[in-house]
Amino acid sequence: MITDKELEEIEARVNSAQPGPWKAIIEGRDQESGSSFILTGGDGDNRGEDIYLDGATDDDYDFIANARQDIPRLLQEFRELKKKII
Repeated sequence: MITDKELEEIEARVNSAQPGPWKAIIEGRDQESGSSFILTGGDGDNRGEDIYLDGATDDDYDFIANARQDIPRLLQEFRELKKKII
């Protein structure tokens, strides 16, 4: 089982990353031209720096971008389930 310390370490990594939400912008799917990138912080005033990756597939971009939202949700769910079984 994942320890509380491990959960805290995962959460610390989440909290130190650029603010979410993140979204993969894929050339040919989401835009006509330009490089694929990960948009951080959403649109508007919270927008962060774009993330560009070398050697990443479209699926890699989608996975990394969605991990910014998925990991906090998984942490929350894991903690709730852990309370019920302990």
